[in-house]
Amino acid sequence: MPAQQPTTELDARYSSALNPRPGASEVTATAWAEAQGRLEAAEIFWVSTVRPDGRLHVTPCIAAWHDGVLYFSTGRTEQKAKNLAHDAHCALTTGANSLTDGLDLVVEGRAEPVADGARLEEVITAYETKYGPHITSPEGTFHGIGDAFRRGDAVVFAVTPDTAYGFGRDNGVYSHTRWTF
Repeated sequence: MPAQQPTTELDARYSSALNPRPGASEVTATAWAEAQGRLEAAEIFWVSTVRPDGRLHVTPCIAAWHDGVLYFSTGRTEQKAKNLAHDAHCALTTGANSLTDGLDLVVEGRAEPVADGARLEEVITAYETKYGPHITSPEGTFHGIGDAFRRGDAVVFAVTPDTAYGFGRDNGVYSHTRWTF
């Protein structure tokens, strides 16, 4: 399925446009193409899920952006899997760790288990291409993850964005972009 193009909106309430400083008058929304490029390149994401009792659960994970969908995995008995079985809503976050530079991204959607074998093979290829020796080398941290996906030892989830947010910082000039799908 081709990637859906979102509606893009700059939220001036949370951008430098309302707090003038050098460069603030030129603040614009971040293009979705730039956000997608950052999602493709990001190595670490934080996935947020909700426990059945309403408490949040946040953990780091690796993920791959492929055909307009963000994929991540977890063991079948891990807390993320239990939470998603109860409530499929989640958010994946990635970005920079700087106050003045970078772009933080949040992708919100529903995590759906990938059951189609052909799609699973595409996701494995996306992971192997992105993470290279971390997955493909016997010495890699995640070596064998593709086989774990195939055997069903790990659940691969697909998150098609409902809404995504970009929080940009360019030398202290801030932007807040919302993408609605």
